[in-house]
Amino acid sequence: MLDQKFATKQFLMITLVVSIWINISEVFRYFVFIRPRIKSFFDGRDGIAEMDLGIFTIWGFWDTLLTLALVFIFWLFARTFGNSTITVLLAGTVVWSTVFVIFWVATANMGLSDWKTLLIALPLSLLEMVVGAWLASKLYATNRWAA
Repeated sequence: MLDQKFATKQFLMITLVVSIWINISEVFRYFVFIRPRIKSFFDGRDGIAEMDLGIFTIWGFWDTLLTLALVFIFWLFARTFGNSTITVLLAGTVVWSTVFVIFWVATANMGLSDWKTLLIALPLSLLEMVVGAWLASKLYATNRWAA
């Protein structure tokens, strides 16, 4: 992998595979852990944390951007430091901190969530990003889809 230039086809195929994990993880975390807490935080008010086609479309866009960022950051780190466990942890943690930590701290700071929700959302999203980076690591190591 380190000898290669950026291979668009390989990147897109790996992103597609990793996005399956990201989507499953996001949906599971939201419906099982986050949504009930947000509804409770807003005392069951109507229209809070509801789901419809428009929201799922935005969520799909969000997950796609998230996965693109994770796989690209992993590729940059692996190209620089090699495809290793440290690279997986670095890539997962960098994306997690720049996306999830900022999002959840801002959400709680604006009063749109309680701070206790962060105790669940942040560790689970860190696990999601590290597993996603690990998947990218394994897929890049197979050199499958290389141009």
